[in-house]
Amino acid sequence: MYVGFVGLGVMGQPMALNLARAGTPLVVWNRTPARCEPLRAAGAEVAAGPAEVFERAGTVILMLADETAVDTVLGRGGPDFAMRVAGRTVVHMGTTSAEYSGGLREDIREAGGRYVEAPVSGSRVPAERGELVGMLAGDADAVAAVRPLLAPVCREMFDCGSVPGALLMKFSVNLFLITMVTGLTEAFHFADRHGLDRRLLRDVLDAGPMASAVSRVKGAKLLDRDFTVQAGAADVLKNNRLIAEAARKADLASPLLDVCHALFGETVEQGHGGQDMVAVLRAIERRSGAR
Repeated sequence: MYVGFVGLGVMGQPMALNLARAGTPLVVWNRTPARCEPLRAAGAEVAAGPAEVFERAGTVILMLADETAVDTVLGRGGPDFAMRVAGRTVVHMGTTSAEYSGGLREDIREAGGRYVEAPVSGSRVPAERGELVGMLAGDADAVAAVRPLLAPVCREMFDCGSVPGALLMKFSVNLFLITMVTGLTEAFHFADRHGLDRRLLRDVLDAGPMASAVSRVKGAKLLDRDFTVQAGAADVLKNNRLIAEAARKADLASPLLDVCHALFGETVEQGHGGQDMVAVLRAIERRSGAR
C-alpha cells in the first residue's frame, strides 16, 4: 500500500524526496501544485487532493504549517474526517501546540485510526541530506511501525513516550536553538560595530569549544549576510510563541526565550519573515541604530 505525504514546503519537499528515492511507494499532495513536480520526477504519484491521498495510503505523513492546515487536510470537524483516518496511521511531523496534538490523537483514535507524533530537529540542509533527528510519541505498536518508514528521512530517532512527549521534547531542543543562534548573531553584530574582523571571529569560534554544526553554518551565513532561508524567521517566531505558551501553562520562567520572542517579532514586522533565522540581525541592527 502507498504511503501518503501532504505538505511539500521548505522541509516537507526534501523529506518526501528522500522517501521516494529510497523506493517508498509514495502518493503526495500540496496546496501549491508546482511543489509536487520534483516528487513526480522522482517517481511519486501526485494526488488530486487530500481525499485521494487517504484513499490510497495506509500511512499518511503530514508536514504542514499549522493547526488549521492539519484540520483542513484531515477534514476534521466534518463527515470526511472519520472516512479519511479510520484504519490508517496519521503521522504528524509538523509543529503545533502540545494540547492540539493531544486532542488530535483522541479524535483519530475515536474514529478508528492510529496516531504518531513525529516532529524533527533540523533545517532544510539536514532535511535534504536525510539527517534530521526524529522524536516519536504514541502507542508503541504504531511508533514501531512508523520508525523504519522514516529511516530515509532521519539520521536518528528517539522514543519520547506518549503524546505529546515528542512535541515537548522538540520545544526543549528549539528553545536552545533559538537562544543559541540569537546569541551568535548578536556576537557578530558586536564584533562588527567594534570594527573587528568578522572572518577572524568566525575562525576563533570554529576553533573553540563552543563550535557546533549550527554555529558553523549560521556563522558562515552571518559572515556573508546570506539570508536565504534554511529555517525561516517567521517559523522561528511561531516556534518561539508555542514554547513560550507551554512555559506559561507550566508556570515556568523563560527569560532568554522571551527576549528572542521580541526580537523575532520585530524581524517579522520589518518584513524579513521569509528569510533565514539569522535575519534576526536586522532587528538587532535597528535597535542599535543606523551606522
